Amino acid sequence: MSERTLPEVLQRRIALTPAAEAYRQFDAASGRWVGYSWAEIGGRVAQYRRALGAEQLPSGARIAVLVSNSVEHVCMDQAALALGLVPVPLHVIDNPESLAYVLADCGASLLFVSSAARWQLLEPFRARLPQLRRVIHLGARAGEGTIARSLTEWFAAAPRSGDGEKDVPVDADALAAIVYTSGTTGHPKGVMLSHRNVVSNVRSILSAIPVWETDVFLSFLPLSHTLERTAGYYLPIAAGACVAFARSVPRLMEDLVAVRPTVLVSVPRIYERVYAGIQEATDRRFAGRALLALAVRAGWARFARAQAGDARAQANDTRAQGSARPETGDARARSGGAQGRGERARASLSPDSLLLRCLEPALDRWVGARVRARFGGRLRAAVTGGAPMLSEVARTFLALGVPLLQGYGLTESAPVVACNTPTDNHPESVGRPLPGVQARIAERDELLVRGPSVMLGYWQRPRDTAEAIDAEGWLHTGDQASIVEGRILIKGRIKDIIVTSTGEKIAPLDLETAIAGDGAFDQVMVVGEGRPYIAALGVLNRARWEEQARKLGLDPADSESLRSSAAREWALSRIAEAVRSFPAYARPRAVYLTTEPWTVDAGLITPTLKPKRPALQSRFAEAIAELYRGHGPMATPNASAGR
Repeated sequence: MSERTLPEVLQRRIALTPAAEAYRQFDAASGRWVGYSWAEIGGRVAQYRRALGAEQLPSGARIAVLVSNSVEHVCMDQAALALGLVPVPLHVIDNPESLAYVLADCGASLLFVSSAARWQLLEPFRARLPQLRRVIHLGARAGEGTIARSLTEWFAAAPRSGDGEKDVPVDADALAAIVYTSGTTGHPKGVMLSHRNVVSNVRSILSAIPVWETDVFLSFLPLSHTLERTAGYYLPIAAGACVAFARSVPRLMEDLVAVRPTVLVSVPRIYERVYAGIQEATDRRFAGRALLALAVRAGWARFARAQAGDARAQANDTRAQGSARPETGDARARSGGAQGRGERARASLSPDSLLLRCLEPALDRWVGARVRARFGGRLRAAVTGGAPMLSEVARTFLALGVPLLQGYGLTESAPVVACNTPTDNHPESVGRPLPGVQARIAERDELLVRGPSVMLGYWQRPRDTAEAIDAEGWLHTGDQASIVEGRILIKGRIKDIIVTSTGEKIAPLDLETAIAGDGAFDQVMVVGEGRPYIAALGVLNRARWEEQARKLGLDPADSESLRSSAAREWALSRIAEAVRSFPAYARPRAVYLTTEPWTVDAGLITPTLKPKRPALQSRFAEAIAELYRGHGPMATPNASAGR
């Protein structure tokens, strides 16, 4: 892959495989999936280029895109890139106030939006957007005398040929996007990513995880999410793979079966929900629980043997090259790890393990194949990132043959920093740094990253940029981590560490991930800064609560039932089981329950579904105070605690 810019990547793909299927999306009118070849996509992008060129926007003008994952989103993005303009992907579930802030902050000249109705929600903020010259929507005809036009009208008004067809020189260091971070503690910041940032990240991913022209991706993470943008959109173009756009998250499981993807880019929550469903189904029958446990044991042993074999093969390759070059410390670590795993695998051949190996085929047919069928039945790479995954969930899916590959990244690194691979998959870690990416541990165990994928900086925020990227080019991630045998293990966010009044330090994200792994909880946040113990706020799954409330003799429709001692004891018992591997001081001792979801519109979560801690603490201030009533005033955190 020698291309330097994203338009070059697309043009090369169109030239190489013009007739191959590029995209697939569901057509509601006909009720069927419709495919588009690379040549057809090239023609559509040209149409968008002509209309966009007619707007006579200056080079570097920002084009905001508020459209779900679709061929239309791709075409607008590619047209803007080809004309030297800068796409700004917006979160489609964000609230109007937040969207207006981003549009004003980036100074968008044009907004591409899903419907006229969506624009009408933003129009009251028009006075804040003096640079916005045009709004294009996918709906019906727009009103006369407005800046809004339907896509059909926009195309019709454009000349048959014009500036949009001219090749515009695009530099590799020019902006390829401004992607706004979630903004969990304040206004979001615009991350400036260049063509070089994104292309280098695509190149590094391809060198770690092979992607083929025969692959089919299912795209459902929003294209405003950098993981989907790079790994689920630009990477398939480079590889020539097909991307099918899911209809919606609620219909994701249907689409998985219909599309049968070979590659899935996701976040852990999807797998955690499937896992919770499996657990709920098997909890009702002892035979089901026993069969699942047996299948996981047998499958995990098979997975461990396969990884040990791959590691030994890599170690042998390294030794075979020993005469040509000295063995590096990282190679020695891999060799030693392979030898150790191989010895453990050989040592595990007890009568019990031999029996499991004999039962493997049957267990896989009865359990593993059925679970894989829920994902379409032919996944060969299930890449997951954006949040930590419960170890138990990862082990279960890997044991059942779902090829989970956990990775780590952040918007500021375009985004992938590290990932596991099919032949080097260590689910307790997020894998090794990608080729060309450097990583090291600094003060307070902070992970630092350096390489060609690190952002140019934050849009119009030079001070924030200087704080994030030091003089030597190291990006300060804000995440605590360790590096063991070349693999990165993430501990949590430095700023999110809770210090109790007893001086104990707890990473809340780890606790919340563990609790949310229980299907009874849809959303969770733990608190305890300066308090004597940890407590939790939990949004219960309505269906699970209704079922449990009846068992407890409570009225599920009465919100006061959630305040009963029976409900609290039940919830705390579920939490205790979920966090049993945590030290005693980290386990929540009190809980506040609700069934009202925390939403983006209410300002309680980000568009990427992360909790906004200050907003939640403010909203539930009285409830939190009640959780600690009788335990004295909030203590001031110890200054020597290292905060």
